[in-house]
Amino acid sequence: MNQSIRRLLFVLLLAVVVYGAFVAFTGYQSIQVALGSFHWSAFVFALLLSSFNYLLRFVKWEYYLARLGVKGVPKLESFLVFLSGFVLTVTPGKIGEVFKSAVLEETHRVPMERTASIVVAERLTDVIAVIILIFVGSLGFQGGLIWAVAGCVAVGVGLVLILWPVPFRLLMTALARRQGKVATFVPKLVAAYSSLRVLASPTALLFPTLLSLIGWGGEGAALYLILGGYHEAITPALALFFYSTATLAGALVPVPGGLGIAETLIQSQLVELAGVSVGTATASMLMIRFATLWWAVIVGFVALGLLKLRFPQLLTTQKQSSPKVQADKD
Repeated sequence: MNQSIRRLLFVLLLAVVVYGAFVAFTGYQSIQVALGSFHWSAFVFALLLSSFNYLLRFVKWEYYLARLGVKGVPKLESFLVFLSGFVLTVTPGKIGEVFKSAVLEETHRVPMERTASIVVAERLTDVIAVIILIFVGSLGFQGGLIWAVAGCVAVGVGLVLILWPVPFRLLMTALARRQGKVATFVPKLVAAYSSLRVLASPTALLFPTLLSLIGWGGEGAALYLILGGYHEAITPALALFFYSTATLAGALVPVPGGLGIAETLIQSQLVELAGVSVGTATASMLMIRFATLWWAVIVGFVALGLLKLRFPQLLTTQKQSSPKVQADKD
């Protein structure tokens, strides 16, 4: 945990540097002028839309737990466990959200390797949804389909690697033959892969992808509302396209939380493609990133604090006795 906190502090420091560079490049006064005409109710609605996305993602979490046969976790505790994963959402590809699997193991003794695959399934359905949103937003917008096609290819390759077991079995066989620490992880990797195949089957993808489509569409609408707060005339489809392409690029590039990548794409697209002034574009970018990325981190810390009240020994060296929930192997 201490190492995770150190990484988070590093990302926060990096964020200060990145955002400071944007403000310095844009000019503080031009941002201040833009903020002077902003209707702050738009930012409140943006936070509400992001929070609504979190609720939909929790429904996905519960759906995946049910698919894996994990039972007996009280809904409120499961909700807090899910939200605690947002603490490490500013990690490359948000893979740090596997932290919630570690929390679930400590609080309810559900093996981490059994639920860690949920993070991969979540990212997969998120990417599928974002690509659909990019396609919708790109209608009538030249150059937008390039992003959609690239994303479809990436998702297709990922699905083939997940559902076609031969390459994975060959890799595990090779690792098992090696002596040392690597070979000891093979049984856990096999268990995680088995769970992932359950979650990534075609029948299991439809409902979570629909939830992702609604949730991420809501966050795209949040950007539209923020721009409306600055009296910027931009179509909802264009705002959706800008936010979705930035989200996809930030997820694909291995930097913490897409930091610097998503911000640059949002700001540059607003200026170059929508004709938004530099000051307003930078202010809008900072707001949408706080309302989505950094709001999630704050929510995650609050949830983790509440869990610590319920489970005082959580994330300490001394493990507490916690109820073991049922995890069907079927």
